[in-house]
Amino acid sequence: MFDTVLVANRGEIACRVIRTLRELGIRSVAVYSDADRRAKHVTDADIAVRIGPPPAQESYLSIPAIIEAARATGARAIHPGYGFLSENADFARACDDVGIVFIGPGVEALGLMGDKIRAKEHVAKAGVPVIQGVTSLGPDGSPLSDGDLEAAAVELGFPILIKPSAGGGGKGMEPVFERSGLSEGLATARRVARAAFGDDTLLLERLVTAPRHIEVQLLADAHGNTIHLVERECSLQRRHQKVIEEAPSVLLSEETRARIGEAACTVARSVGYVGAGTVEFLVSDDAPDEFFFMEMNTRLQVEHPVTELVTGVDLVAWQVRIAAGDTLTIGQDDIVPRGHAVEARVYAEDPESGFLPSTGTILALHEASGDGVRVDSSLVTGLTVSPNYDPMLAKVIAWGTDRAAALSRLDTALSETTVLGVRTNIEYLRALIADPDVQAGRLETTLIERKLPDLAFRHPDAALLCAAAVALTVPNPVEAGVWHTATGWRTGGIRAPRRFVFATNPTERVEVLVEGERFTVGDSTHTVRRVGEAVEVDGVTTRWAIVRDGDVLWLGQDGFSWPLRVVDREAELAEALAAIDRGSRPVAPEVRSPMPGTVVAVPVSDGDLVEAGATIVTVEAMKMEHKLVASIAGRVSLSARPGDLVKLDELLATIEPQETTP
Repeated sequence: MFDTVLVANRGEIACRVIRTLRELGIRSVAVYSDADRRAKHVTDADIAVRIGPPPAQESYLSIPAIIEAARATGARAIHPGYGFLSENADFARACDDVGIVFIGPGVEALGLMGDKIRAKEHVAKAGVPVIQGVTSLGPDGSPLSDGDLEAAAVELGFPILIKPSAGGGGKGMEPVFERSGLSEGLATARRVARAAFGDDTLLLERLVTAPRHIEVQLLADAHGNTIHLVERECSLQRRHQKVIEEAPSVLLSEETRARIGEAACTVARSVGYVGAGTVEFLVSDDAPDEFFFMEMNTRLQVEHPVTELVTGVDLVAWQVRIAAGDTLTIGQDDIVPRGHAVEARVYAEDPESGFLPSTGTILALHEASGDGVRVDSSLVTGLTVSPNYDPMLAKVIAWGTDRAAALSRLDTALSETTVLGVRTNIEYLRALIADPDVQAGRLETTLIERKLPDLAFRHPDAALLCAAAVALTVPNPVEAGVWHTATGWRTGGIRAPRRFVFATNPTERVEVLVEGERFTVGDSTHTVRRVGEAVEVDGVTTRWAIVRDGDVLWLGQDGFSWPLRVVDREAELAEALAAIDRGSRPVAPEVRSPMPGTVVAVPVSDGDLVEAGATIVTVEAMKMEHKLVASIAGRVSLSARPGDLVKLDELLATIEPQETTP
């Protein structure tokens, strides 16, 4: 067994790997960029080494920096986690060159399965069913022109799915439903593929509508033993990014479960696979006994905890043992699933605003616990959530004796989770798992897009605004230290009369007048009293987590959270003067960045006439691209160029409305 292992990753997966290393008695080494200097994985590890500035290309994707950190600390092995360099054959080769064990498969398997085109051709020869498709490379290996690709796509038939040949995680995958959208889809997929994987080779496949996404977990040692550990259902996705995962799938019969498991093992054996890996399949909801190979992930998966909970197998521990040369001591017959497990991914994003990424500082935190609940997290109070990396903050996983029990326990765990300081998707996750189709197991990969328009999100109500007004009666609540709790909040006596104005969104202002126990919110009056550590509004007692950050109050309850800006008299006056100055003049709509990030594309030129809905600027943040469009038709005036680093709300372009000719 190794005495020291370096974890070449960050966030919750680095924390999770370090936890198992500690249980195995192995010294752990963390690496960090300047943006992660105070991150949880840094403090969890026995040793931490700085490897560069915040951009991933200069830190977590820098092979020389990571190899040097391993050599300097005496690490005999490197665990890559997932993402970053976890499926990079050059990284595995660099480890071999200096005598460091790469905790993953061999270079041959990484190279073959890391290339979706070669992988698909390879498994088809092994007898595993695949989906029809074409590649962006010609027979001689040279790139095809866009014209040739368009012709191939037309022959293949729409709809199609464009995806990078290298990498995974849904990044760069672009569905195209008709020929007119092909050019933009190809350009976007290439750009994301180059940025994320350094390779813009593409694969075009027939898009299977309403499919189920089923994946099979594998373990294989260097002594010829390969087993599968139950399938996972990963059909609840948004933009090809998984949101909710569970094990086992309610779709498969026992006969199909055995066949798909054996097909996954066939894929692994065909490349001499060693370690933990996953083979992903598409399964038709209309024909659940048919499945098609999509790809093999030659690494640990984000959703591995659900497999661990239903099998009792620590996959990370076996990754380390296999890399050290151990033989698997569990056989196929030993893998008998027990109960059901469901995982929800907690992201720093705002679902109601198109899932825009959220950045900021974690001001208050409470994570769920208890029987059947597991939380894999990188969160700590004071952590800065940076735009440089993936927006996933944590995973909340629940186990139950059956699927209904697991979903119920997950909902409770999410309701007990409080994260204040950044917007999160927790409320959205609760709404999603409460959906009747999800409850009934009627899942497919387009469900979220279909259901999202009808999902109801909570907004600041009278009770929240009353709680906010009560909170403001306490001087310097953050310094008092009583607000950092998820079980309620405390307040001193209420002075009356008081007037507060809150901005519930960029345009809406709500006034709250406080006179003793009478609170007037807009046009309604309420009776408000403090009851212990809670507040009673019109006889209903509620608990809130509340923390103040400058002129913003963050409030959280049952997974719901909201930032309220306190509008002081100076801000009110400035807004009023701005409105007077503007008068009746038409306002030229502005295109502003909804988050900090990098401008990666500007498909229009300064002075162009554009239609409403046209893409003006594309901003990349947290490994995702966001297209910002014109709200009206008009002439565009640009303030941004590709490569610009932009701040939240920074002006990128203005659209001047064009006068119509009578």
